[in-house]
Amino acid sequence: MTFFAELEKQKARGNIASYGVSIEKVDEGLKAMEYGISAIEVIFNMFRLKPLDALFPKAVQKQVGIIARVPLASGLLTGKYTAGTVFGPHDHRTYNRDGAAFDKGETFSGVPYEKGLAAVEELKNVFATDDLAPIAIRWVLMHGAVSVVIPGASRVEQVLSNVRAASLPPLTDTQMEAVRAVYDRLLRDEIHPQW
Repeated sequence: MTFFAELEKQKARGNIASYGVSIEKVDEGLKAMEYGISAIEVIFNMFRLKPLDALFPKAVQKQVGIIARVPLASGLLTGKYTAGTVFGPHDHRTYNRDGAAFDKGETFSGVPYEKGLAAVEELKNVFATDDLAPIAIRWVLMHGAVSVVIPGASRVEQVLSNVRAASLPPLTDTQMEAVRAVYDRLLRDEIHPQW
């Protein structure tokens, strides 16, 4: 009996109302939608566009909610880090950049740090701001398949900023296309095939 079969049995018995999965790779989400899942938690941000290709359209078709996690690419998409930024020794942004402890896609969304910094600089120019965090969250919310975005925060001000991002005006088509262009030019070849 598969894990999903057991969940379906529990659902039929009324022990659970619904269930979902958290995935690393798009293929895992596509496979999970063959079962009765209600939601998929997936890394989705300006540095991780692959879910747009097949996962999101199928989720919409099957009415499966999308929970977008790591929307700020481990903080890289805040626009606050530099080549000189030092992370603590117990911070995954120090010890997991190459996937030594767990899937490297969890750290900076799998983007090599220096390459991510270059992409961030281009995005700052696109949006004419050094504070990309609210823009990055608003960008995620521009996608209709996304049910909810779950950014992290370590201070009250960050929580408030994250919440305010939902009230920002919609991004323009030109801005959305510019994000895609930065991804296609700097990140796609390395990131798209992996997850």
